Amino acid sequence: GCSCRGTAGVAHVSCLTEEAKILVAEGEENNLGAKARTERWHRWDECSLCKQRYDGVVRCALSWGCWKTYVGRSETDWPRQGAINVLGSGLDAAKHHEDALSVREAELAMKRRLGASTSNILVVQTNLALTYQHLGRLEQAMQMQKDVYFGRLTTHGVEHTYTLTAANNYAAS
Repeated sequence: GCSCRGTAGVAHVSCLTEEAKILVAEGEENNLGAKARTERWHRWDECSLCKQRYDGVVRCALSWGCWKTYVGRSETDWPRQGAINVLGSGLDAAKHHEDALSVREAELAMKRRLGASTSNILVVQTNLALTYQHLGRLEQAMQMQKDVYFGRLTTHGVEHTYTLTAANNYAAS
C-alpha cells in the first residue's frame, strides 16, 4: 500500500487503476503541459492522498493495470514507453525480480531501437543494474553501473548531480 492510515488508506486496486487511466486520458485529450501530464502519470505508482509511492503487491497490481492499458499502443507513444517502465518497477517492488529482468531488458532494447536519448537509455540501464543486483548478479550489476557512470560523466560532466549519483551507485555495486 502506501502511508495512509485508517479508512482513507483503503481502496480497490481496480478503482485506483481506473482513476489513473481517466486522469492520464484527460491530460492527453486536453493537451496539458508536461508538468500536469507527469503529475497525472504518477497516479500509477503514487497515492493521491499521502503522496507516497505504493509498494509491494499494490504497486505490482497497478503496474500490470498500467501495462494492460497502454500495451496496445505504438512503441513511440509516451504512455506505452512509460508503462513498460512502471511494470518493471512494480515487479521489482513485489520482488518478482526474474520477471522484472525480462521487462527491463525489453525496455532497454525498445529504447535503443527507437533511438532514445543517451540520458533516457542511462536511466533504463540504472534500473536494469538494480534488478541485476536484486538477483545476485553482481558482476553484471557492477558493469552496468560502470557504464552508466561513464555515460553520465561524458554527457553531464564530473560535478553534475546525475554523474555524482551514478558514481555513488557504481561504488555501491
